[in-house]
Amino acid sequence: MAKSDMVVVENVSKRFEHEGNELTVLKNVSLTVQERDMLCVVGPSGAGKSTLLHLMGTLDLPTSGKIKYDGEDVTRFGSARLAAFRNERIGFVFQFHHLLPEFTAVENVMMPGLIRGQRRGKLKGRAEALLEEVGLAHRFSHRPGELSGGEQQRVALARALMMEPRLVLADEPTGNLDTATSHAVHELFFRLNEARGTTFLIVTHNPELAKLMPRVVSMRDGEIEGDVRKDVDSYRAPSSERPMTQSKSAEIGGDVDKVRAEEE
Repeated sequence: MAKSDMVVVENVSKRFEHEGNELTVLKNVSLTVQERDMLCVVGPSGAGKSTLLHLMGTLDLPTSGKIKYDGEDVTRFGSARLAAFRNERIGFVFQFHHLLPEFTAVENVMMPGLIRGQRRGKLKGRAEALLEEVGLAHRFSHRPGELSGGEQQRVALARALMMEPRLVLADEPTGNLDTATSHAVHELFFRLNEARGTTFLIVTHNPELAKLMPRVVSMRDGEIEGDVRKDVDSYRAPSSERPMTQSKSAEIGGDVDKVRAEEE
């Protein structure tokens, strides 16, 4: 079945004023992201990768061009409507997890729903189900300072999924993690994409992650210089053939139906 276009970036440019000088970070960038896509954006520092992610996440507005979600140009939204759209439709995972240190793992995951004024009882059940899905059923009551770096990033991912977004934007999500933990988090992204149909766009400097991705967009000097879609067999073995370790990956898959059951 053909996938539909979810996000369309049309001729987007971004310029900043710095000490009286104009700095162009993005130059007429166009990119289409489809439902269930799994893509990464690579390129040297200063290529414009993170700026593009921030614009697609509506954290900033382009100087020119359009960004359309399901055919609707979100750059025309007012600030309140844009904030609501971002909260409900897009999940974010950053290199630094930005967890609130005084709150438990469950409370951190609940935060997007609390911001929207949703009931704590319903949110708590969904947050616990998400933490279980990312392999942290034994960490519900732990605060960020009591978690390892990999566990903190899994909490951040569960928080990103709290509002059941169709798109998750991740900016160097494993940049501060060791190799084994990075592999486990990468595997989690793939499993969530397969099980939930969540679209992932990941900005990374990690060549190993880029090799695993079915689509790689490369940037340089504020422009897209390549967009490669790989044949399924060329980038990643089927999940049934991928080795999993008990300590890092056995619990990652989870049961997606648990999240839905909490809402019924």
